Amino acid sequence: MKAIRWRCFLAACLLACVAPCALAVECIVPAKPGGGMDASCKLLRRVMQEQQRGEDVKLSYLPGGIGAVAWGSVVSQRRGGADSLVAFSGGSLLGLAQGKYGRADVGDVRWVAGVGIDHGMIAVRSDAPWRSLKQLLEAIRKDPAAVTIGLSGTVGSQDWLKMAMLAQHAGIAPRQFRFVALEGGGDSFAALQAGHVQVISGDASEAAHFIAEGKVRILAVLSEQRLPGPLQTVPTAREQGYAVVWPIIRGFYMSPHTSEEDYRRWVRYFDQAMADPAFDRQRSTGGLQPFAMTGKPLSDYIAQTVARYRKQSQELGLVR
Repeated sequence: MKAIRWRCFLAACLLACVAPCALAVECIVPAKPGGGMDASCKLLRRVMQEQQRGEDVKLSYLPGGIGAVAWGSVVSQRRGGADSLVAFSGGSLLGLAQGKYGRADVGDVRWVAGVGIDHGMIAVRSDAPWRSLKQLLEAIRKDPAAVTIGLSGTVGSQDWLKMAMLAQHAGIAPRQFRFVALEGGGDSFAALQAGHVQVISGDASEAAHFIAEGKVRILAVLSEQRLPGPLQTVPTAREQGYAVVWPIIRGFYMSPHTSEEDYRRWVRYFDQAMADPAFDRQRSTGGLQPFAMTGKPLSDYIAQTVARYRKQSQELGLVR
């Protein structure tokens, strides 16, 4: 009996020692805290915690160039490994299309999973004088220099393009509106709250938290139909007479140096996780709409999307 108890005690000690030594899953956020890519990594952490898998999801922030710094880091093998995932968005793909990641190509990384669809939105402070998208655009048309717009990236970024398309529909030359280039959605909302900008062009998932606190007023979402959840009362731009729709994919990629075995392991994980209704619940909590694609189909989808963005950017004179 003593021998059995001793063996059980040793087994318990061994498990206690091994568990903390397990490698943590790293989710690299290619932006400052508070934006959409931060939300993607937090979604993954919530899902894995709910599954009680035992892994700790460590969030690592690596801002710069709207994803360019993180991309270069994992491609060069300075960062990333068998359990490191990097969040990406439609803005990442637009940056690739416009050459903002240098001599990068969609095949330089391993695309693991697309986990949801976000949409663009236009927001102002809750005490702003504009109560509709039309009122805001009319104010910008009358005096473009009087309204400062905060957005992630510079001319040609997806936040800039959203505003440029709305401006065109309102009879405003896109290069007329005044903007401040910021690093990610977290920076944009911080600048709005501090009064450094009067408007932000951003993403709906980023706005859900702030609208619940009554800190911002969302004037429009850039979706085909109104979004469910906390933004369900916000009209679309189309409803207000501006036919602008901007869907944004969110997901994860891995370093190209990741082994095929580890890559397939993560593809299988997301295939199984996204088939569980619990994942859809967590995705909805994060303000995302359903989308599930992994592995080769996702890689093909990314390649087609980047090609489309490149063509659109060339037509707008943003790239040669």
